[in-house]
Amino acid sequence: MTTNRLARETSPYLLQHADNPVDWHPWGEEALERARREDRPILLSIGYSACHWCHVMAHESFENPSTARVMNKHFINIKVDREERPDLDRLYQAAHQMLTGRGGGWPLTMFLTPDQVPFFGGTYFPPMPAHGLPAFTDLLERVAGFHREHPDRIREQNAAVVENLARTVAHGDQTGRLDEVPITAAREQLAGAFDRRHGGFGDAPKFPHPTNLRFLLRRAAGGDREAGEMARASLLGMARGGLHDHLGGGFFRYSVDARWEIPHFEKMLYDNGPLIALYAEAARLFDDAELRAAAEGIGEWAMREMQFGEGGYFATLDADTDGHEGGFYLWTPDAVRAVIDEAHFLPFELYFGLDRAPNFEGEWHLRVARPLPEVAEMLGQDAAQVERMIAEAGSTLFQAREGRTRPHRDEKIVTAWNALMIGGMARAGRLLERDDFIASAERALEFLRNNLLSGETLFASCKDGRIGQPGFLDDYAFLLDALLELLQARWRDSDLSLATRLADALLDRFEDESGGGFFFTPNEHERLVARLKPLADESTPAGNGVAASVLLRLGQLIAEPHYSAAAERTLRTAWSALNSYPHAHASLLFALEETLTPPAFLVVRGEGPALTRWRAALENRNGTRQLAFFIPADADLPPFLAEKRAEAEGIAYLCRDRICEAPVRSPEALTVPIGPIAGG
Repeated sequence: MTTNRLARETSPYLLQHADNPVDWHPWGEEALERARREDRPILLSIGYSACHWCHVMAHESFENPSTARVMNKHFINIKVDREERPDLDRLYQAAHQMLTGRGGGWPLTMFLTPDQVPFFGGTYFPPMPAHGLPAFTDLLERVAGFHREHPDRIREQNAAVVENLARTVAHGDQTGRLDEVPITAAREQLAGAFDRRHGGFGDAPKFPHPTNLRFLLRRAAGGDREAGEMARASLLGMARGGLHDHLGGGFFRYSVDARWEIPHFEKMLYDNGPLIALYAEAARLFDDAELRAAAEGIGEWAMREMQFGEGGYFATLDADTDGHEGGFYLWTPDAVRAVIDEAHFLPFELYFGLDRAPNFEGEWHLRVARPLPEVAEMLGQDAAQVERMIAEAGSTLFQAREGRTRPHRDEKIVTAWNALMIGGMARAGRLLERDDFIASAERALEFLRNNLLSGETLFASCKDGRIGQPGFLDDYAFLLDALLELLQARWRDSDLSLATRLADALLDRFEDESGGGFFFTPNEHERLVARLKPLADESTPAGNGVAASVLLRLGQLIAEPHYSAAAERTLRTAWSALNSYPHAHASLLFALEETLTPPAFLVVRGEGPALTRWRAALENRNGTRQLAFFIPADADLPPFLAEKRAEAEGIAYLCRDRICEAPVRSPEALTVPIGPIAGG
């Protein structure tokens, strides 16, 4: 079998294309220098291993020798795994939006001049004209011809593209007043976009938008009943729909319809990390067993299927099985009957709609079709008994499904995504009293500490022992956030030390000292067409928003005002964006809230058994945004915390904005509750 240069890579996505007849290069100086030397345009293709439409385009075009000949004749072809190079993905997704006026996606197909500036682009292109798109080979000939025949027009456009990309880098007024206006506006915008029938926001395709749901949960914890109803309805809609894997736990990436019924079947670590925290918070806030079950299902899936022996969490599960999208997850009534008896089949059939028309290519993807009370009434049985039988049937079907050919798993370790799952597992473990979740998060952190941290430098990913690029903004910010979550779940001095090291590195290597905020790439990163400063939440929270929040909290915890000052500079940089599109910047709004009204935080010092008693007493209270740290008497602490002297039976210090009240010696004496979404 003939292979191309991708055969030397470790990325599962790149290796999927190693035997293409396309003369693929990985991104690097060899390919870029060749493009400059031969004055040939670059065809840049960005995707990831679990992406269904990436597979489709690969089978239709990149595996086709005729198409490959056209690509090899006219272009230097570069394939990029967006999980290894999120810097390139962010940059060229932004350029796609600028050039086409439409959002991008994967596969991303961009055409660059030899100096890396994009002059044309799109996403998926079919092999034959369809859906208003040209045939891919026709497009290749036309793009190559335009590049050859109109160099002046391309140079003129490229200058405008570079200028416009530079304008997207915010430089805010560092003297203006911060207020609650964008917080109020975001609440109104989310109410206006809320789907009151199915939950979530907007129409198809429908994404979970965890940062917006977290924003609503914070409002709900503060007494906003309507915000709570929107958050709860959305979380229940997703949990009952096909976005949720009802047998194996965890959530798929997004729904192709407004009802949450049919997903694209890839499972991403970065979705499930924030979602487990959300479901755990909501379960505690609303005392809802269904939401708790969804949270626990995510955690159990993550430990069972995504965490490997050394501790790290793998990146993704593929959408396809043996070339069939969703094949691993689909059923027919006959296949179900072959596994469970008729007594269990009847409630299972009614609950999941197997008595209705198939909903995905002649088969059934499970989603709740009828409420449990309705199923019980139809069968004339007790609801608790019906619920038990459905659960037993689901367990049996899960075991049967385990014998199927499994979707491909991308076993790359992505630091930022691991951090999201570590933080989510730590918070869910604390709120749901699942010590196994906290232990799982600790193991993943130790893997990152031992394998992806060198001195003060984090690395963005690793696979098969090979380390990827030096880390990006999200790697540092998300891991900082995860460390604060773990410190609330259980205190370790080494984690606080790591948090301060990462915070200092974040400021030293990513902060825009003149304009405020943080660049996505570090100062020493290779020079690209533009250096972006992402502010808006996307499929993951905005790195600038998370950085601002964690720097505020760390600054409060150890009384380091320069951390809080950097967070405030970030908010001022983002102020125009916050006021223009408030609901798109929920992560930054969290930091804004805590700048305007610093949250209380509690430090409890004592011996181990006493700390356990204090935690149990405090975390069963209702509360909103307070943080609580239960610190052993023998901890080695920085000065501000070391001043909080320990007592064997526990002593508590309630602090806000670096000022602490008189210590108290019983949980009942505290004036501010520490409640279920502490740290949220």
